[in-house]
Order: sequence, then C-alpha cells, then structure tokens
Amino acid sequence: MRIVIIGGGPGGYVAAIKAAQLGAKVDLIEKEYIGGTCLNVGCIPTKALLNTTGLYRVLKNESEELGLKIENLEIDWESTLNRKELVVTQLVEGVKNILRSLNVNIIYGNARFVNKSSIEVDLKDGGIDRLTFDKAIVATGSKPMIIPVPGHKLEGVITSTEAMNLQSIPKSICIIGGGVIGVEFANIFSNLGCKVTIIEMLPELVSNMDREMVYELEKTLIEKGVEIYKSTMVTEIEETESELRVKAKKDDNVIVVSADKVLMATGRKPSGDGLGLEGLGARVEKGAIKVDNLFKTDIDNIYAIGDCTGGVQLAHYASASGKMVAEMILGHRNAIDFRTVPYCVYTDPELASVGLTEEECLSRGLDIRVGRFPMYGNGKAIIKGNIRGLVKIIASRETGEILGMHVAGESATELISTGGLAIRLEATSDEFTSVIYPHPTISESIGEAAEAIFGKAIHIP
Repeated sequence: MRIVIIGGGPGGYVAAIKAAQLGAKVDLIEKEYIGGTCLNVGCIPTKALLNTTGLYRVLKNESEELGLKIENLEIDWESTLNRKELVVTQLVEGVKNILRSLNVNIIYGNARFVNKSSIEVDLKDGGIDRLTFDKAIVATGSKPMIIPVPGHKLEGVITSTEAMNLQSIPKSICIIGGGVIGVEFANIFSNLGCKVTIIEMLPELVSNMDREMVYELEKTLIEKGVEIYKSTMVTEIEETESELRVKAKKDDNVIVVSADKVLMATGRKPSGDGLGLEGLGARVEKGAIKVDNLFKTDIDNIYAIGDCTGGVQLAHYASASGKMVAEMILGHRNAIDFRTVPYCVYTDPELASVGLTEEECLSRGLDIRVGRFPMYGNGKAIIKGNIRGLVKIIASRETGEILGMHVAGESATELISTGGLAIRLEATSDEFTSVIYPHPTISESIGEAAEAIFGKAIHIP
C-alpha cells in the first residue's frame, strides 16, 4: 500500500507516522516546514512566549507574596525569542527524526492532483516530481483570515506569525478578534506591560466556551489593564506620523483606539483549494474540502483531515483524525469518539472545556445538575499562589452521566483529559466521586466539583 500525504502539520505527520508503523510506503509532501503552523508559528511558539512572559509577570508583581526578593528584574526579549526558536527547533527536528526512522519519504514542494492515482509536485528546489498512490490524505491546514477593512494592508498591521517575531516590545497593541488567538496574545503583551486593547465583533470573548469560564478570564484581563470592547465592529485603520488608529462602531457609538501595532486575530480559513481536487469530482467550498464522517472526500481513495476540511480547527483534532484515517486505510480502524475533543486556552487563568457547555444543555432542553468548586478552596492552588477560577461538572439529572466538564484556573489544560475520559466511558457523577484524588493536587478540585453536584463538596461551606 502506497499512501501520499499532502501537508506535514499535526494531521499530516501523525498520519504519516501511523501509516508507516502499519507497513505502508508513505510519501509526505510539505510546501514549507514539517510541523506545520502548530509547531512552527502557532501552538508551540505562542505557548513558549506565554510561559516566559507569564513567569516574568508573576516574579515582577507577586514575588514578595511568594517569599522572594527580586530587584531590577528585566525581560531580555531577544533571549526570549531565541528560546522560543530553540523549543520549536527541538520539536520539529524530533518529528523529522521519527519520520526518517520509519522511512517516510519527505518531499518539499507544492502538490496538485493529476488524476485519482497520481500527483505532481513542484519541488521547492526546482523541478517537478510525479508520484503514484493507492490512497491520498490531504492535510493542508489553514491560513490567517484578514478582514479587508480600509487600512488592513498598512505597515504595522500584523498577523499572529509576525506578532510572535516582533524584534521589540510595542508600547501598545490593538487586537482585532477576541477568540483563542486574540486572548492568548493579549496575555503575552499585557504580561510585558504593553497597553492592550481587544475589539471583538461577537457579544463574548472565546465564544465557543462555557460563559462562566470565559468570565474568569475576562476579569483577569481587565485587572491587568486590558481594555475590552465586545459587540464592536472595526470600520477602518488609519496611519498617523507616530501610530495607528483603529476606528470601530459599537451600537451608535464610534470608538477610536490608538496603538503602535494592530494584530489581526480574526480566525483562520481552510487551505484546501489549489490542489486540483475539484477537477476530479471532489467538493471544495471556500477552501474547505467536503468530507463524510470518516473523512473521505467524494473520491473513494482520497481523504482530507484537519483545518482544510472547514471543521474543528485544533491540532489535536487533526492528529486524532490523521491517526484514525491511517488505521482505517490499513485495516486497523480504531474509532475515535469526537465528543471528547477538548478545547484549551493557555491564558491566565487557563481555560479548558470538553463535552457540552451549560448553555448548550439548556438550549437542548436537557435536565441537568451542575457542580462547581472554586480554586480558592484547593490547597495546591493556594500553594501555587493562583486561586483564580473553578471546576464545573455537568451531569444528567436522570442518569448521572457526565455531559461536560469545564475548568478555569491553574493547570486547567492538564485536568481536562479526565473529563474527556469520563465522557468516553459514559461515567456518572457517582463514579467521579468514588475516585481517590491525590493530596495536595489541583485534581482534587475535580472530585470536589463532582461532590458539589449533590451539594456535598467537602472544602466549601
């Protein structure tokens, strides 16, 4: 079995590794860099910056509370960027080594389908290569979506890729978009003392997550001096001699925000066009490749996974999809329960969700019980000096089945897998309370939230 995979991001390279492990001959075509957006200019470098700048903020503002005396603390921005690049390089080279060890043939260039069993590649170093295949997996990811308001091409209007490579820290930045990308960069720059303004078109920040969790983040952002405008539409960006001015409209009011930089954090759009799939009979709409629930296109032997399908835009979703498709192609199908896809935001506090939100349950008319436990009642959170947030568990009133788990606070993104496992195994609130959680850990808050479903949490009045 020969499989060609287009795109070396978290979906494509995981599919390549799994297919090679199962005995397939694999060609992996990547136009720019192995690891894709996530490893190179997305998930990994932003988290490296969040880690360094978050630690800097804590040491600068809360060191005495932790029993530390620090004088003249400064951030070395050049070294911070260098460390970010070292983290990226280590992970990317690790992935390349794994691919090489499995004899995956890595080809750098732009691919296009010739027919249902062959593909041409315009090689990065020149020339054209032609490959034949039995099955193909498209994993071409997504690209930043730019709102074409007047002034969007001005120098100083940047995307997330440029934002994480700024050679100096701006004094002020206006972030257009209050989704995951926007709020994470708001944390990075506010940690550095930069004046940050967020303008969001929708009524809420991070609109796909539980409102109660997002409120915890919004409170902290405001405490850090971030100015937030919701239900606000940007109408124009102007340039003056010394700064940029963003004009926006909220109801009948005109808002003007001045800033050194303007970050377009308005989401991403699928990159599934330009591959010649339409000519073979596949549907591609606005860059999104249409697939069925097994990620198969309208062409029997061609699949598409990850961001390019226009579905969930998460690296771990793409990886899980790539693993499943590779196994399915090679006769080792391992079904994945996509109800357990976690959503994570690496801000302060961290946010994480899996399953149904309370709002979704209510909109569906489900009869539910909700248990909440605040982090200020957790011993480890107090030790860590971070008592913001809570754990929230939603269960069916009739059966006790866990329907959703949502966390805001210390280690939220680490805790959320417990909720995903509970949903996958159709665990009940009673079973959650029967687990013994180690002490002192943040994970104890999960058990407490489960007890709170019955009004019997131990460490809150």
